[in-house]
Amino acid sequence: MHILHVISSPRSSSFSIQLGHQIVEKLLAAHPGSTVRERNLATHPMPHLEEAYLQSMYTPAEARTPAQQAALRHSDEAIQELLEADVLVLGAPFYNFGIPATLKSWIDHLCRSGITFSYTAAGPKGLITGKKVYVALSSGGVYSEGPMAVYDFVAPYLRATLGFLGLTDMEVVRVEGTAVPELAATALPKAIASIEV
Repeated sequence: MHILHVISSPRSSSFSIQLGHQIVEKLLAAHPGSTVRERNLATHPMPHLEEAYLQSMYTPAEARTPAQQAALRHSDEAIQELLEADVLVLGAPFYNFGIPATLKSWIDHLCRSGITFSYTAAGPKGLITGKKVYVALSSGGVYSEGPMAVYDFVAPYLRATLGFLGLTDMEVVRVEGTAVPELAATALPKAIASIEV
């Protein structure tokens, strides 16, 4: 099994990174001999979308200039990594009710009509299928339930966007309440105990 572990937090001690590593470890224990590829978006960020990239997307491959080909390089690499993976472990720290800009850029580079999704007479169709996704979501507060749940734009966004690409088999594992004094000490152990692979 090939595992792609995507890290998006700039904090080396991030709870999303710790939880992501725990998910990977459990996968390796359950599937000996599996391989892991790590993409760290904090140390190697994807560029934000720019005009050259957008122009190259709408230019037939055989007509692209060298500059346009270069503009698509990051997208091509990210898509290829995902296509080669059987399992995606996605670290998603909760920043101001959403995902970090680095993670948004990575997702933007994945979304390519005709490659990762297509439009059909029956509506959009995701082209990346047959893969399991584990989201390691970390948050200082509790957003899975209660009055703050309406502020969770991370899990719904990832389910919708990655689901649009065909990645519909998704498990969200949360380490939450890390900034709440009475929950902080047990937040990570509780999250680790909830991992099912």
